[in-house]
Amino acid sequence: FAHLYDEEELQEDENLTFNLIGYNLDKLTEDSFFKKEVAENIVYGALDKLKTLAKDGKDELSLFLEAVDALKPSVEVKGRRVGGATYQVPVEVRADRQQTLALRWLVMFARKRGERSMQERLFAELRDALNGTGGAFKKKIDTHKMAEANKAFAHFRW
Repeated sequence: FAHLYDEEELQEDENLTFNLIGYNLDKLTEDSFFKKEVAENIVYGALDKLKTLAKDGKDELSLFLEAVDALKPSVEVKGRRVGGATYQVPVEVRADRQQTLALRWLVMFARKRGERSMQERLFAELRDALNGTGGAFKKKIDTHKMAEANKAFAHFRW
């Protein structure tokens, strides 16, 4: 990656809030889907393509953060067993779990896309997240709708 980013930019990337890039790399390498170096090529290639969307002096890292923020759910449902019945109870999502879910959905739906390379798929999913479309964004919306539909059971939360 020396040809794509200078050493200072890579160091800055490593210190990024929550180390999102590294976490995204780990998500790509789990299940032995990709080796670490291949995953790095995919993520940094997708970030390079994000440069084409950059406007108003934004860089690709800020666009990546913006896309991940767009995918973070604020509420989800959890099953609670009460009196022999299981209720889907809406609960607020902690900040670390929001990030985990957003990146999990980003990679999961990127893998399901039809583009040729994983780099193109990840870029397309990030672009769709910025535009408020795509599989990962739909998953967030569905999660919120499910919580809204089950808010009558919120009193079971403890």
